[in-house]
Amino acid sequence: MSRELMYTLILACSFLLLFTVSEILYHFAKVEAEKTRKLVHVGTGLLTLLFPILLTNHWSVLLLCSSFLVILLLSLRFDLLKSINKIDRVSRGSLIYPFVVYILFLAFSSYDQLLFFYLPVVVLAVSDPLASLAGKCWPYGKYRLKNETKTLVGSTMFFASAFVISVLLIAGFTELQTSEIIMLSILVSIITALVEAVSYRGYDNLFIPMSALAILMMFQNLEILNLL
Repeated sequence: MSRELMYTLILACSFLLLFTVSEILYHFAKVEAEKTRKLVHVGTGLLTLLFPILLTNHWSVLLLCSSFLVILLLSLRFDLLKSINKIDRVSRGSLIYPFVVYILFLAFSSYDQLLFFYLPVVVLAVSDPLASLAGKCWPYGKYRLKNETKTLVGSTMFFASAFVISVLLIAGFTELQTSEIIMLSILVSIITALVEAVSYRGYDNLFIPMSALAILMMFQNLEILNLL
């Protein structure tokens, strides 16, 4: 068995284990689906961070992403994976995520720039649930978008966490000056926070990472900053 195939199988089993744990928590520990869904959200984001480290072929990533997309589609069709799907709102986020991960991996492979993968994934995996948690703990400044309620506190938490993440990752993966790191981090955090604020039905899983990637690619392609 090749190392690439072995790592692909290990990652697949890890994702399945995460789904299994969330199902156990939902069915036996009676944890709310919103909470188990957030657990899977964060867990899949963390596991996804291993893709550039363990996998070298985009076909392996496509196999993983498409396989889990099929599993998620079947779970909706046959009312399975209730720890993810049994929420009181319409969301397409879980179906969008595999597609986004593959696009980000292609961007990383094309530019040979880990920042193009890690920054969008970490902002989505960390800032999005933090915003939701903050909004529920301190529900101040409520506003509605379609049938979803969001808060200014949640949006502020998203911006703050996205800014910290951006500073750390940009500083770690580039040789930019401090002023350039701060400028780019502010831009990424403002745009992604605004995108999160106006997204609904789970489409933030698409627009948050894609907007972060678009900003990084714009700076790279226009040679405004030397990211590499």
